[in-house]
Amino acid sequence: MPILTSDFYPSLPFRNGHFNTVYRPLFMKEKHDYERQRITTWDKDFIDLDFSFVGSDTLVLLIHGLEGSSESKYMVSATSELNKAGLDTVCFNLRGCSGEDNLLLSTYHSGKTEDVDFVVKHLLHHYTYKKLVIVGYSLGGNLTLKYMGEYADRVPAKVKAAIAVSVPIDLASSGREMSTLKNKIYMEEFLKTLRLKVLEKAHKFPEYKLDKSALFKAKIFKDFDALYTAPVFGFSSPEDYWEKASSKPYLSFIKKPTILITSLDDPFLSKECYPYEEADSSEYFFLEATRYGGHVGYISSFKQKDNRWLEQRMLDFIEENV
Repeated sequence: MPILTSDFYPSLPFRNGHFNTVYRPLFMKEKHDYERQRITTWDKDFIDLDFSFVGSDTLVLLIHGLEGSSESKYMVSATSELNKAGLDTVCFNLRGCSGEDNLLLSTYHSGKTEDVDFVVKHLLHHYTYKKLVIVGYSLGGNLTLKYMGEYADRVPAKVKAAIAVSVPIDLASSGREMSTLKNKIYMEEFLKTLRLKVLEKAHKFPEYKLDKSALFKAKIFKDFDALYTAPVFGFSSPEDYWEKASSKPYLSFIKKPTILITSLDDPFLSKECYPYEEADSSEYFFLEATRYGGHVGYISSFKQKDNRWLEQRMLDFIEENV
């Protein structure tokens, strides 16, 4: 019964889910120098991987969330702390998220696990690591969990464990939650960059008949997914995409130690995104639902050096299971 009790208890202002969600991206001072490697994909596109080497035989693959990158504060924090603990890291910039537009009309989506599989195989083929751990945040966490379940019988032996943080494992209900008034500012921030990327795609690929008027009127993820994600990736509708891309149905298939760290005050998540039953009935899938933490927040204090609970929790899980 891998449902874990958490010891995360932040100071007073950080017990507000919204405050904890916005504090890390707005106020944490994080930066890191990476070594970038561009790899060519099977479909004649590219993926940019940002490495940070310390001479370990274990590599941690970090996957960011929606419209994030290796420069996202949580990615930089993890890289720094994992390196300090003696682990090599590589940040997987999803297609179109590395600061340069990718070559195809299609980019990435919440369930595109074939890209995860490709990157994992590339890393294990071209490097001599003995162990690999996957860590995913939000959308990247959904990719991580779905990969560990969907590919359960094909996950390479060197992949020892996985960690997912703040994951919308049920995309339909999370999308409804994001559409509420309390999340309007977050939604607009996401749509702002998504609109610009899709406009650029429409300019490069005139065969993609984008309804620009509808794009500018888009207010929620369903609007965007109807205009871009579903038609470009071959889904019949936003609902079809959400159903097929959600990681929740795959959790019961996971066969290697995998933990979901998630907060009960996460403003982005619905009640369907807390998989107690799946964890209770699994030997390998662990759930740690904290009372506080927000969405990919887990900040506990205004003192930056004290704000490493999430990274330390990851290190503990790696030490216990790898």
